[in-house]
Amino acid sequence: MNIFNQIPCLTEQSTPLKGIDLQKKWFKSADKRIIGQYLQKFIDYNINYFNFLGVHPYVVGTELNSSLIFNSTEFIGAIPLRASDTGKQIGDLVVIPRFTGKNRFEEYIEILDLLDADINPQFLESIPLISGANYRPPLYLEAIKFISNLEQLVKTSWRKFSNIETIENYPIGQVNWTKYINNEFKVENRLKFQTRKNILSEIHTEYNEIRYVFDLAKKELLSSSTPVRIRVSLNARLMYLEEKFYLHKPKETNNIHIRSSDSIIVRNCKETANKILNYNFEDSIAWRVNFSDVFEKYVQYIFRETAKENGGKLNSNYKIYSRTSNYYSWELKHIEPDAIYQKDHLLVFIDAKYKSHLYNKYDISEKLKNDHRQDLHQIMSYMSFGQSDLKFGFLCYPSEKLDIKEISYKNNLNEVANSIFILGIPLQKSSITESKQLLSRILYKIESTSILNYK
Repeated sequence: MNIFNQIPCLTEQSTPLKGIDLQKKWFKSADKRIIGQYLQKFIDYNINYFNFLGVHPYVVGTELNSSLIFNSTEFIGAIPLRASDTGKQIGDLVVIPRFTGKNRFEEYIEILDLLDADINPQFLESIPLISGANYRPPLYLEAIKFISNLEQLVKTSWRKFSNIETIENYPIGQVNWTKYINNEFKVENRLKFQTRKNILSEIHTEYNEIRYVFDLAKKELLSSSTPVRIRVSLNARLMYLEEKFYLHKPKETNNIHIRSSDSIIVRNCKETANKILNYNFEDSIAWRVNFSDVFEKYVQYIFRETAKENGGKLNSNYKIYSRTSNYYSWELKHIEPDAIYQKDHLLVFIDAKYKSHLYNKYDISEKLKNDHRQDLHQIMSYMSFGQSDLKFGFLCYPSEKLDIKEISYKNNLNEVANSIFILGIPLQKSSITESKQLLSRILYKIESTSILNYK
């Protein structure tokens, strides 16, 4: 009852929600004879939330035959909604990942952990979600990020001065002369000096607080709320960190102070630790995650690993700068392909687009055509920087299964040709090996063709 509707991201057209059914369930005080007007008011009333989540609602049909349809983009997340007839909160709209299995975040978390990417949810100040913690980013998502940051921390030297009190056989440091005078009358105490010293050590308060958060994270990751596949994959990493923290005693805390002098690694670890500490105290509000960022880094990862095996090199987010003066306010100072594969004289340009084209291969949609036209022009503008007359590029879209198609364009006036590969990549860790094998074959074909053309 808390969910108004749930749709996957990259949905061109959701299942229509009949206005009459919505009136019976959500808009009970609305006049069903003009339910179409209430649906439009409902859209206008919640338009800021819809825009935040990248969801485009629209009404089809008229009055009694009116229906509500949603189009979703690259975002996943949840937003609260209010009714247009009463202004009261009615339910949440949830956009879930495309690859929904037993756990809607399982594949997503596996990929983020593989990419070692810090892609955080974005939040919008709003009324709390009715669905509460059920549809907020799970705690084990933050716990896995914390474990990754912690693995980097334990490999560095994080030492601090600790002021400790010891008994020495000679006066050194800050001797407590009052206690010495009170006890020195005994012969056996004449050479016992109670003193305080500053010792540089990794056994310090802040590390003990980090250890406390590690125990919380470990408890969450080994609990039943974490998918089994993720629990199994983390066992060795948790045991490794447990050994590293053997000498650290956990110190309970509600917040770990972040200092301006902290290194980037220490700061990242503290920030993630505080998110875990504050998780249960934060309201569940409107949130989203941009999956286009995830997909871009995922495509870069696959091409980078393939390049290593093929003896090539991958330049990620390489900036090509313009050379001019007196820039117009709307002018681009540089263009930035997602990646460029380089081997010898060969340059292959790569652009990742998290769009629904390969989920709707035979859908007659002007929007799909216009979006693809823009994508095609963009990758061809990148390819213009190749030196040879035969240019290559990859336009990568998410897909349910691995898919490849080559499109060739040739200018008969000068014999210059462009070959663009439409590559469909499943956003799943289990498909990476197959994707790399296919990519290796295509790149080998490109290299062979390019060598013949170059000669």
